[in-house]
Amino acid sequence: MAEVKLSAERRTDFGKGAARRTRRENKVPAVIYGHGADPKHVSLDGHALMMALKTPNVLINLDIAGKGELVIPKAVQRDPLRGFLVHVDFLAVKKGEKVTVEVPVLTEGELAPGGNLLEHILNALPVEAEATHIPEAFTVSIEGLEAGHTIRAGDIPLPRGSSLAVEEDAAVLQVVAAQAEAPAEEAEEEAGAEGAPEEKSAQSAEG
Repeated sequence: MAEVKLSAERRTDFGKGAARRTRRENKVPAVIYGHGADPKHVSLDGHALMMALKTPNVLINLDIAGKGELVIPKAVQRDPLRGFLVHVDFLAVKKGEKVTVEVPVLTEGELAPGGNLLEHILNALPVEAEATHIPEAFTVSIEGLEAGHTIRAGDIPLPRGSSLAVEEDAAVLQVVAAQAEAPAEEAEEEAGAEGAPEEKSAQSAEG
């Protein structure tokens, strides 16, 4: 797992107004939690942090006034319209310490012919791993799988030192049979055609 080094500055002003001023300087307000210590309020360069967060569960070595601190992102808030970073919560970690994280599940290969669908029941797999060796992602082969096949948490190999934080029989991926359904408009037209003779007979009887 790669370690990214970033610089951070201590924040002494809090509240929405202070956060807006921080963002106007192209910086992101953040808070560091963990190890029973008081939360630390910091700010980081917005672009550098955004690039670092492209890696899920990235390990970041923060330089705060010349003192290094290892953290992982725990909660990331983004602007819903423009996508820029609004606020980040970090969890302080130590080498050798175990943490529970959600690791993205990726797939490779093609399903068996037949137009079946792959359902992602879990997009990320909860695991407990050493803080400095968190897997970036799990890649699962779906090559040739047919309808009805289910891949469970226990089927996914974990790296040494990691363990599942979910039941082994928890479904992660499932192949669902394709269902051919008539379009709604065609169904309505068929229903109308079936009802037409009855309507005509009723009108004739009334006449």
